[in-house]
Amino acid sequence: QVQLVESGGGLVQAGGSLRLACAASGRVFTINVMGWYRQAPGKQRELVARITSGGSTNYADSVKGRFTISRDNVKNTVYLQMNSLKPEDAAVYSCNADIRTSFIDSYSYYWGQGTQVTVSS
Repeated sequence: QVQLVESGGGLVQAGGSLRLACAASGRVFTINVMGWYRQAPGKQRELVARITSGGSTNYADSVKGRFTISRDNVKNTVYLQMNSLKPEDAAVYSCNADIRTSFIDSYSYYWGQGTQVTVSS
């Protein structure tokens, strides 16, 4: 019904930048909150940043000032610009979106498959 597909992960040196994208497709009627989460080996998944349909954002303290989340409501896509990357930012990054598939349905959370971000020191 709904697919979230991430792109943009990869290997970067510490101090470098990456831009992640996540596009929602399929039976997408409206999207409320979109967000990025990450999970490093042996650690719990954590919220990185989230953005509402109106553009309000919030960030994990560890990424404030370095990461920027944005979205294109026409393309149903959320982005994560990551600057000044640190080795501790390395993780699998997954997007999440709160989506209604029709005007009669309630919102449900959907997840992407994840994209690996590796930061070398």
